[in-house]
Amino acid sequence: MALQAYLCVSVALFAIGLCCMIARRNLIHVLIGIELILNAAILNLVAFARFTPDGGDGIDGRVFAVFVIVIAVAEAAVGIAIIQQVVRTFRTQKPSAIDRLRE
Repeated sequence: MALQAYLCVSVALFAIGLCCMIARRNLIHVLIGIELILNAAILNLVAFARFTPDGGDGIDGRVFAVFVIVIAVAEAAVGIAIIQQVVRTFRTQKPSAIDRLRE
């Protein structure tokens, strides 16, 4: 498989994530869009590490991908906790309805 195929899949993931973040009016869908964008970045890192012209083993891209995955998991856990508290406080999941910082 060529590098262009990986990049096309990555662009598709990024576009879907961006559309999910912009078009949806639900906090969970926005969080899912962010995760899709991070997955597109991970795919780019691994693909470019695999297709390096110097003949490297591609371990750098995999290490960066593991770091991004760990950060994404932590971000998802914190994001879900924040969303749960916002829903509990404001009784809505719409980002546009949340206009106050403190109740």
